[in-house]
Amino acid sequence: MAGKPTSRRDFLRLAAASTAAGGLALPFLKEDADARSERLRPRAARPVPPSDRVRIATIGMGIIGFIDTDTALAVPGVEFVAAADCYTGRLDRVREVYGPSVTTTRDYREILARDDVDAVLICTPDHWHAQMAIDALEAGKAVYLEKPMVHSLEEGPRVIEAQRRTGKPLQVGSQYASSLLFDKARELVREGVIGAVNMVEAATNRNSAIGAWQYSIPPDASPETIDWDRFLGKAPRHPFDPKRFFWWRGYSDYGTGVAGDLFVHLFTGIHKTLDSLGPTRVAAMGGLRFWKDGRDMPDVTLGLFDYPETDTHPSFTVALQSNFAHGGGGDSFFRFIGDEGMIAVEDNRLVVSKRPRREPSLDAIVRGYNSVRTFSEAVQQAFIEQYRAEHTTRERPEPAASYEFRVPDGYDSRYDHFVFFFESVREGRPVYEDAAFGYRAAAPSLLSNHSYWEERIYRWDPVAMKLAT
Repeated sequence: MAGKPTSRRDFLRLAAASTAAGGLALPFLKEDADARSERLRPRAARPVPPSDRVRIATIGMGIIGFIDTDTALAVPGVEFVAAADCYTGRLDRVREVYGPSVTTTRDYREILARDDVDAVLICTPDHWHAQMAIDALEAGKAVYLEKPMVHSLEEGPRVIEAQRRTGKPLQVGSQYASSLLFDKARELVREGVIGAVNMVEAATNRNSAIGAWQYSIPPDASPETIDWDRFLGKAPRHPFDPKRFFWWRGYSDYGTGVAGDLFVHLFTGIHKTLDSLGPTRVAAMGGLRFWKDGRDMPDVTLGLFDYPETDTHPSFTVALQSNFAHGGGGDSFFRFIGDEGMIAVEDNRLVVSKRPRREPSLDAIVRGYNSVRTFSEAVQQAFIEQYRAEHTTRERPEPAASYEFRVPDGYDSRYDHFVFFFESVREGRPVYEDAAFGYRAAAPSLLSNHSYWEERIYRWDPVAMKLAT
């Protein structure tokens, strides 16, 4: 992209051009942080007329289901009309929290058949994502689909094709795509502040039972309160097991492990910041080191990913990690490392640090840990004279520099993500994270699991979005 969009109109024109060019990463809106915060925060002073209200239904009322529903309802002009879940207790809770007017059901297809539902939030276990998203698009609904977009590689092209064919908005719910922090990181990288990026390090580490997906199991969990067969869907048959239902992320039949849950977020931030489509090589290893509770997904995963050279960036390597028994308490961070500096993104701030490469002094070269000491005295003297001749006019390096950017107090990138989604629903604007973007973040995450299981390196074509030979 040649320059910044100067208005929403320019942004939409550029986004449409990018989509028409082949569904590559969309150009992301960049605004002054304070102005964007003011524009996005909920405002009673800007009522939405009834004709512009968006009526939503949420499929899957677990932790993220309630969080996403609450966040969506904070956006002016959104109305919650229906919910679906396989556990009766959650449907009871929906009516307690949102009122008896919200229709509840165990069968998501009843929601898709309703004329009063404009958009659905899909917050189910991963193994249902693709089928529900395709069904919803074909039913004429806009879709907010939680990450990872798919449970298996072969599902990705099907979702991309369904979005293309129906023309309905589908946005994947990995909110770093709409984050002010990654807007700023992208801007700084494009301006060359840290030189050419050659490596990215990112992590999401935890050290708690809840962080490791050992969510609370209700005392009334039973085949009477949980529609076990509907939950399983096309997954392998197992006898009723409340742990598999409430701790589904730890089981490959339903979830995608730390890679699908957390690497997807990391890839989203990296791909946005660096305008990248994905890696060409994927290797991962790890193990089930602590949470031996019946799950079959590792609780420690390390991944290495090689990214190709593009028109805007040289090749670089990404190192990702997730550790669910991190004795330091757990942390999350991104480090974009260039040959002239580093951008660190953590919590609600971004920090740029720069330490210029220093030429060693002549004394350090001659007397220090260096091969000059192994030369004969005559050759050492010749080296010293040559060095002085070549370095007498060399300027002293600039001192270390730093820069810090913080998002406004109370900033929530998830809220931004929903604002942009509902703008797409109302006005037909391109979403910030479409199916192609979502698949490009999900695919290397899923390949991380396959690399771990099969102890092999995978090659991936990030442009064609398929395995490479």
